[in-house]
Amino acid sequence: MDSHELPFAKIIVLDKDLAEVLINDGVEMNTEMVAEYHDFLLARLKAPFSLLVNTVNAYSYDFEAQANLVTLEQINAMAVFTYHRISMSSTEALASMPRSKEWNLRIFSDRGEAPAWLRSEQSRVTEAAG
Repeated sequence: MDSHELPFAKIIVLDKDLAEVLINDGVEMNTEMVAEYHDFLLARLKAPFSLLVNTVNAYSYDFEAQANLVTLEQINAMAVFTYHRISMSSTEALASMPRSKEWNLRIFSDRGEAPAWLRSEQSRVTEAAG
């Protein structure tokens, strides 16, 4: 495991094609932060890759960031680990926004289930490519 600190988030590389993302408490993500986040993922992970988004902290996105968030073609799947119903509702609202790339997303309240689902999604995409 490799842990990296961005000015607004911590990203833990769990595998060559899997990372856990923790946005810092109180952050409002903007388009510049989203771009830095995407650049980090592209530089550190092997595509296609998947993400485990851990919502332990309270954070938000400005409108432009919401529209541009996780639009990378290299993202295979995202598992969002939520602690509270409000996090779940916020994630569902964010996922329902129209965007250029539809998300392969599942929401989990049990952190142990999320990486297992992501690894199965990675296996599916690897088998389809091979």
